[in-house]
Amino acid sequence: MERHASCHCGQLALRCTGEPSKVSLCHCFDCQRRTGSLFSVAAFFPRAAVAPIAGAARSFHRPSASGFGVSFHFCPECGSSLWWEPERLPHLIGVAAGAFADPGFPMPEQAVWAEERHRWLELPSEIAAHARNPVRTAPGE
Repeated sequence: MERHASCHCGQLALRCTGEPSKVSLCHCFDCQRRTGSLFSVAAFFPRAAVAPIAGAARSFHRPSASGFGVSFHFCPECGSSLWWEPERLPHLIGVAAGAFADPGFPMPEQAVWAEERHRWLELPSEIAAHARNPVRTAPGE
């Protein structure tokens, strides 16, 4: 399986091979501000499965509530955040699920930072909700 993700204007694009390791929805205020929406949905792929195919990105690094920083890579033309590198999960790359423009893309398996969720937003019951980040029990989670 090969999927392509791109920014809004199309100058920045990635190729992701294989299925995502996990798909996660985040309600944290930082993600709300970054996306301008009520949440962010990330498809996490192994680092080796993600490759740039077009354009040059700019980066923004910030701390996070988990205590681990995150580097976001975005298009300098349209501003779309396309991928990020979470220090908490250094073996994975998070790719904005909406950047695939695929209504058949896998549904998130979890929602994190649900304590910052807008109360009127209801999610499908199949999505496990965590008040903050789930506790990691093994490397690679």
